[in-house]
Amino acid sequence: MPLLVTLSALLLAQSASAQIGTDARLEACIAQASSDPATALTTASDWLQEASFTDRRLVHQCLGVAYTNLARWRDAEQAFISARDASAFDQPGWRARFGTMAANAALADGRNAEALAYLQVAQADAALAQEPEFGGTIAQDRARALVALGRLDEAAAALSDARELAPTDPPGWLLSATLARRQDDLAQAQGFILEATRLAPADPAIVLESGLIAALGGDDAAARTAWEALLASSPTAPEAETARQYLAQLSDN
Repeated sequence: MPLLVTLSALLLAQSASAQIGTDARLEACIAQASSDPATALTTASDWLQEASFTDRRLVHQCLGVAYTNLARWRDAEQAFISARDASAFDQPGWRARFGTMAANAALADGRNAEALAYLQVAQADAALAQEPEFGGTIAQDRARALVALGRLDEAAAALSDARELAPTDPPGWLLSATLARRQDDLAQAQGFILEATRLAPADPAIVLESGLIAALGGDDAAARTAWEALLASSPTAPEAETARQYLAQLSDN
């Protein structure tokens, strides 16, 4: 989980930078936060002492990225919330991104209820910003938090929102398939994974899940075909080792 959350937070930080516009000092700080996060903390702290209120969101963004790279999740969360709160209310897109980054940090720290609260606010901000696709991404994160809290029916509803808001985003369909499988609804899982496969046929996570759904449905041949294709196309992907284990289980049966 932490590695995935780190990547998500960093990608969101880059997106927020693009939204805010080019700022040479921010770009330099973000670059340093990626290569030398400990030093970036000092750089950003010095900048914070002289920053105007408008620039404080940039400083806190850099601090958040540095803390993320150091896996200091609570500090990252607070930095991103500070960036959100320093953003203008008439720019809800920024607030949505920073709130989502804070939620990712809370998720990495295992504080799912706090993450969900941030995401609910971010979802509303994304709607105000009229950014449905980003709203779909937030809904996916809401589903992850709800699954971690054991609230599976609410997670399914969040994923329905994700598919409606971002119908061409493969992760929403993959997560939907995975949750349906966990709830023993293989027919629905098959429909979701087919759409995910149509959108991203070479995605290792999607191929892995499609094979698992096929195997649970009794179609070992389709499962084997999927996992062998995964090994052929993405032998070093993290999913490849799981595919090898599944194939070994098929051979033992």
